[in-house]
Amino acid sequence: MIRINKYLSVCGVTSRRGAEKLIERQRVTINDCVAQLGAVVDETADVVKVDGAQITPVSRRVYVVLNKPAGVMTTLHDPFKRRTVRHLLKKLTDRVYPVGRLDFDTEGVLLLTNDGELAYRLSHPKYQISRLYEAKVKGRFESADAEKMAAGIVLDDGATGRARVRTIHQGRDSSRIRLVLTEGRKREVKQLCKGVGHPVLKLERLEFAGVTITGLQRGKWRELTPAEIRSLKAMVGLVGE
Repeated sequence: MIRINKYLSVCGVTSRRGAEKLIERQRVTINDCVAQLGAVVDETADVVKVDGAQITPVSRRVYVVLNKPAGVMTTLHDPFKRRTVRHLLKKLTDRVYPVGRLDFDTEGVLLLTNDGELAYRLSHPKYQISRLYEAKVKGRFESADAEKMAAGIVLDDGATGRARVRTIHQGRDSSRIRLVLTEGRKREVKQLCKGVGHPVLKLERLEFAGVTITGLQRGKWRELTPAEIRSLKAMVGLVGE
């Protein structure tokens, strides 16, 4: 028997601390019943699922980057039968989990792994992991708009979002900008742009923690290099693990 939060960690879904949040949000079930904090699992008999997808202990650590297309859910299971990132990873025999989320209509860099502790830390605001986005926004984006984003804008959840912004193309009807964020809150880029009067028309993540999709076609994936894995671990204090 094993505690549910440790079991989720052993299965590579998240860290033990992250597991508690998943349980609190009722995203974990044991034998199709919503899991409770402190519950125990019989590894030989119980069926544990996260977001409807069954999980099992991992035999090796896997780290990949996917060039996510628009129109794909950043999840492994969707009750409405929409296409998910799992459909793009069919040739990968190991189950991996998204590091954070990209919206249904957002493209670009998406990391996936079964290293739960690394995934949890990369997603945590504490570690200030850099994310680079390119957005096509409505209207003429001005320097004053960039200054407002740098100063901070209150988001829907009450937190203050910030971004460093550089204009790539400035037009009357639309503009292209690049934004660097370090917290990755839900729909943060879209909220920031809307907050300065320039709703997002198209959004792509170009880089996450230094990992890019250069040379990787949309919908394709690759395993991270040993150097990339070492770099990610170093950023969040997991050197030598």
